[in-house]
Amino acid sequence: MSLASAVLARRMRLARALSRDVVCERNLRVVMDDGAVLLADRYVARATRERPQPTVLVRSPYGRRQLVGVIFGRLLAERGLQVLVQSVRGTFGSQGVFSPFEERADGLATLRWIRAQRWHAGRIGMFGPSYLGLVQWAVAPDAGDDLAALAIQVSASQFHGQTYAGGSLALETSASWLVLVAAQERRFAPLAMVRALRRLPPLFAQLPLGEFDTRATGGEVAWFRQGLASPDRGDAYWVARDFAAGVANVRAPVQLIGGWHDIFLPWMLEDFAALQAAQHDAQLIIGPWTHTAPGMLATGLREGLGWLRGHLLGAGRPARASGARVFITGDRAGGGWRSLPTWPPPGMQVRPLWLAAGGRLRDTQPVNELASGDRYRYDPADPTPSVGGPVLLAREPVVDNRPLEARPDVLTYTTSPLRDTLEAIGPVSVELFVRTSSPHFDLFARVCDVDRLNASWNVCDALVRAAPGRSAQAADPSVRVAFDLWPIGHRFAAGHRVRLQVSSGAHPRYARNPGTGEDPMTATALRAVEVELLHDSQHPSVLRLPTAAA
Repeated sequence: MSLASAVLARRMRLARALSRDVVCERNLRVVMDDGAVLLADRYVARATRERPQPTVLVRSPYGRRQLVGVIFGRLLAERGLQVLVQSVRGTFGSQGVFSPFEERADGLATLRWIRAQRWHAGRIGMFGPSYLGLVQWAVAPDAGDDLAALAIQVSASQFHGQTYAGGSLALETSASWLVLVAAQERRFAPLAMVRALRRLPPLFAQLPLGEFDTRATGGEVAWFRQGLASPDRGDAYWVARDFAAGVANVRAPVQLIGGWHDIFLPWMLEDFAALQAAQHDAQLIIGPWTHTAPGMLATGLREGLGWLRGHLLGAGRPARASGARVFITGDRAGGGWRSLPTWPPPGMQVRPLWLAAGGRLRDTQPVNELASGDRYRYDPADPTPSVGGPVLLAREPVVDNRPLEARPDVLTYTTSPLRDTLEAIGPVSVELFVRTSSPHFDLFARVCDVDRLNASWNVCDALVRAAPGRSAQAADPSVRVAFDLWPIGHRFAAGHRVRLQVSSGAHPRYARNPGTGEDPMTATALRAVEVELLHDSQHPSVLRLPTAAA
């Protein structure tokens, strides 16, 4: 047992190690179908090194050594699992060109290689978060019956949804990942990555967006530009990297672990819904985490170890583990971890809250009301900033939104203090009617929990990009824009208030809409847009929450 693995195991509260003597066979050569050689390291307890046994495959673009090797190799091997940690094509000594997310062929070739090794016998499992989760979806439908378990954290079967959430580029997350990948193989890589991230903030304001890679890394990055040139899910670039259609055909038991503030949560829940509809063995866990939260990593390791040991080794193997376990945020009385038979949970009802004059959010739908709407001006040259919420490297996902709500380009609608606790678990949506000076605009909606001290804490949100033909035209010059927000699992305490926040941007989390109709990747001109949010009987703008009696 290394010092690093001992410290991490204690901090993550992992089960006691079964072996303190783990060997690592480095730089195993795995030949792909086109002849490219990908490198891999094998982690196994010395006592069982020569014994054929099940294998856990971890495929990573982030290397095989340092923390990656300790967390995904050594910690698992110390607890009875043989692990192969492989560097994907074009990274850390593996041949070929790195082409993000295009991992099906190499993944299947690696599985065939494992089956041919003298040290492997029986079942195969896969493990890992984020990109390490996508590679599991890439192969699972066609992997064969010996693929016995998937343990996926903060990931999804397709990454287009996260990259172009609502039709706008997730700029901060995409830029952060770009510079981290560009710097990770440099000398003194950790320092290089920190410096690269620190250089990002002033770059977010520079145009055109399509040259962001040059400004951030010093040169063109082919895969980044390919993604920017392919904003639609049906574009060939994303079709080759989209594995959602195969989710229902996965035969292996699947464990999914996500966070309420994770960048992939809505699409992870789509994957879980597909597994549920196909009546597959699937387990869902959602905690109060961001994408890179230590708590998520620790829970993923603890739960994933149990899942893999059970399905690969038969060690304390549980019965069919369908259903969900979620952490209810907000009011601590009655919050915390909750077991649910399905997602969304049964018995939840949609509670509409209608927008009204005076910044009110109310239970009654407007009838025979002709109140004027509320107006603001969105200027992409001074964009509404992003505060909190799901981003790749979120520090404080939940913050007091009062400074943001004080801006003239942000509208708020708030209920009266709640008489009873309001519990909301499930999908959230809004339907907004607007008139705008340009057909090219964004809408950002956020639900907040306003406490007794008037602090406004964000719970869930989303942005959508509108354009001619993309949103429904109403009978008059207004436009109806309906979209889903991040899912929710939250208790609004009695005495608190529910608030809906509406604006037209959250920069740099989302790229600005230039307002001109030009391609956002080449646009250099910016045009402000006047927005009127309507909430009368002809334009019943509404927030829909999934609620049940407390």
